Amino acid sequence: MKPGRLYGVGVGPGDPELVTIKASRVIGAADVVAYPLARRRPSIARSIAAGYISPAAIEVPMTYPVTTEETDHPGGYAAALGDFYDACAAELAGHLDAGRSVAVLCEGDPFFYGSFMYLHDRLSGAYPTEVIPGVTSPCAAAAATGTPLARRDDVLTILPGTLPTDELASRLRASDAAVVLKLGRTLPSVREAIGRAGRTAGSLVVERASGERERWDRLEDVDREVPYMSLVLVPSRRPAGRESTTPGSLTVVGLGPGGRGWLTPEARAALSEADVLVGYKPYLDRIPRRRGQRREESGNGAELERAREALDLATGGARVAVVSSGDPGIFAMAAAVLEVAEEGRHEATDVVVLAGLSAMQAAAASVGAPLGHDFCVISLSDRLKPAGVIERRLEAAGEGDLVVALYNPASRTRRAMLARAREILLTHRGPETVVVVARAVGSADESVSVTTLGSIVLDEIDMRTLVIVGSSQTRVLRRGDRPPQVYTPRHYPVPE
Repeated sequence: MKPGRLYGVGVGPGDPELVTIKASRVIGAADVVAYPLARRRPSIARSIAAGYISPAAIEVPMTYPVTTEETDHPGGYAAALGDFYDACAAELAGHLDAGRSVAVLCEGDPFFYGSFMYLHDRLSGAYPTEVIPGVTSPCAAAAATGTPLARRDDVLTILPGTLPTDELASRLRASDAAVVLKLGRTLPSVREAIGRAGRTAGSLVVERASGERERWDRLEDVDREVPYMSLVLVPSRRPAGRESTTPGSLTVVGLGPGGRGWLTPEARAALSEADVLVGYKPYLDRIPRRRGQRREESGNGAELERAREALDLATGGARVAVVSSGDPGIFAMAAAVLEVAEEGRHEATDVVVLAGLSAMQAAAASVGAPLGHDFCVISLSDRLKPAGVIERRLEAAGEGDLVVALYNPASRTRRAMLARAREILLTHRGPETVVVVARAVGSADESVSVTTLGSIVLDEIDMRTLVIVGSSQTRVLRRGDRPPQVYTPRHYPVPE
């Protein structure tokens, strides 16, 4: 007897009208219709195809032995499913050997994370087999939300939400656009990964796309459990409506250290004209929102990822403004953007850097003119350079009798270098050397004090603090009841 033919039939994401004409014809003509289902739940695939199944068809429910619950199978979850597919294949082989045609229903597309692929592995070598493609859930979700999956030469990445959080975040950072499948219990870790990648804004959670209970919301608004048959659309970085092959523009903007009064007119114009603002969230929060302007937020320490995202957007046609606190060229985003630009993938995109008032300048002005003569600027952070390099530069600054502005002096976990800096500088100048401690200049939390190198209280200094250590010539000017002012004379004594 001639064996029957095996069909893997994609029935689409939920709407019975999205079942293709070919799929409906194959289902209606099949002698046997098989479909997967979970225990104590109706089969979604069968419910989609119910109107196409012949009353004369033999139905074969294939009930999963395990989904997310525990299994007592000695080989664990994978072995339990392996035995299940072996048993299903054997049952279907009996029908095929009897000459019956068998249609295995599969939600979405049979070869797109579909269960049919495991039966295909077991049966296609022995029986004539045909796969009928179906509409996938990402396509249905994109249509439901009006969100294009990818634009022009975007690379679309499909990711399972079951990936480890770190890996998922890494892949999302590298993706132009993405779809994250298999939610349910994975939603909290998926949300965290999307946040780490700086892709929360614009991301949408879509449940049961195209089905009767379809629902979608912004990711940041979803605080409920969602079904496994849900996904997150992480849209293209390329803004809508900018399809020209001409690259956009990238401007690195310095916001100044605090209030909007320190923002230059040039910087204000660049922020207003940008399609997309890219930056560290606390800095973006300082900029008034504008309708139609997109924001790509990211956390501290993600400078290169932020720069790469901004250059990708600009290369794709967007007008992008990357924001920095203070001046973008001083320990900030301008260097990170140019570092990524040197990789060579964005040669057609111009990078413009707009100067901003630096924290160092604002701190100095708040007490007078401590930078009135030669000075240097040193970051005490050893995150991007060895501690030994910092120490050698402090030694050189001390020996040269330069005024020293110290950026990134200390954090909760990094305090030793600040004490070491004080120790090194004290070997070159006296304990009475003038020191300015300026914290959160320009904000409501601003505090500025004048002390000495011998009396400075190190425990009060944090990452929002800038420290200016005077030279041997720096002076404190006291006039009546006014606050003390600090200045370093423009001239320097001739060595004896």
